[in-house]
Amino acid sequence: MPTAPLTIGIEEEYQIIDPETRELTSYVQQMMNQGRVILGDQLKPEFMQSQIEVGSHICRNVKEARQEIIRLRRTVTEVAQQTGAAIVAASTHPFSRWQDQRISEGERYDDLAAEMRDAVRRLLIFGMHVHLGFGKEPAALELMIDILNQLRYFLPHILALTTSSPFWHGRDTGLKSYRSLVFEDMPRSGIPPHFYSWSEYQRYVDLMGKVGSIPKTEPGAAVRSLGDPTKIWWDARPHPNLGTLEIRICDICTRIDDAVAVAALLQALVAKLIKLRNQNQSWRIYRGIYIQENKWRAVRYGIDGKLIDFGIEAEVPMRFLLNELIEIVDDVLDDLGSRTEVTSLTSIMQNGTSADRQLRVYRQAINDGATEQDALFAVVDHLIAETAEGWKKS
Repeated sequence: MPTAPLTIGIEEEYQIIDPETRELTSYVQQMMNQGRVILGDQLKPEFMQSQIEVGSHICRNVKEARQEIIRLRRTVTEVAQQTGAAIVAASTHPFSRWQDQRISEGERYDDLAAEMRDAVRRLLIFGMHVHLGFGKEPAALELMIDILNQLRYFLPHILALTTSSPFWHGRDTGLKSYRSLVFEDMPRSGIPPHFYSWSEYQRYVDLMGKVGSIPKTEPGAAVRSLGDPTKIWWDARPHPNLGTLEIRICDICTRIDDAVAVAALLQALVAKLIKLRNQNQSWRIYRGIYIQENKWRAVRYGIDGKLIDFGIEAEVPMRFLLNELIEIVDDVLDDLGSRTEVTSLTSIMQNGTSADRQLRVYRQAINDGATEQDALFAVVDHLIAETAEGWKKS
């Protein structure tokens, strides 16, 4: 039976902050000019000039992934400081508005703005993408589709563990992942559909390219296609040109420890599903309307909510479900060398996600007599410090 190397790659999108005004600031070009000298193609601009993205090297295990994220956050922070800026890892800014942001220069961004209009202009959001290596051979691609079909069930659980976007335009939205709502304004987003085979998925991509919904694939792509699959923005998607399964549902984790632990859990879940397949077993496939219901609960309540266990047709506290998840993957953790990282997820249940901690800082400031603006400033200061916490202590 086919297997997969399950190498790890992590992409993180950071906010560029003016530490005096605490606003997002359009310093990406200055940072790119300096940062590319050190990081090369690991550093990329994003649609808005107040965003910057890093991508790790291919990592064999979570220990390497941790060192990569530490190195990248440290380097980007140092580059930002040279331009008078700061870096934040959170999926929305507490009060900066999308209408005030500058779009990055370049034909790619102009075309995106012209096609998507305000759907893309509103994307003042920041995420974390985890790539798990499968390979580009036909058997690997078939395996990837099979595992994606099953992994869909767990995507809301992963979102609940990563929420970091409770604020939007200066308001406590009452949601733990407002980023998720903003992103679903985009076409071809949300929970991915079920596909019976790689060829069925490929037919979908080809049709979208043929009718002009997505651009043609670039010359030299690893997998021949009539359409560019990177313009399909599902919460998890095949990335055939890289030979990876890309999980995109996550809010970005402010703490490095949380980011690495979530990546480790995703790797372990995929390894477990492959192990079941090799034993002629599989996780039950559920329709998207059921998984979407759990995604909404994760968006609204994060780890404080209850997700639906569709097997027993009952809602179960997320805190209990996390313990179940850790039990499910227990028999693959030692082979992956990730037991410490996966079991550390219980600390999120004790300390909360970034969204929970941001709300605590904000409410404490209000209770202490701060104005709304000063309370939001306190949240930004907290995020700057917590983003750097993991690499400063390493």
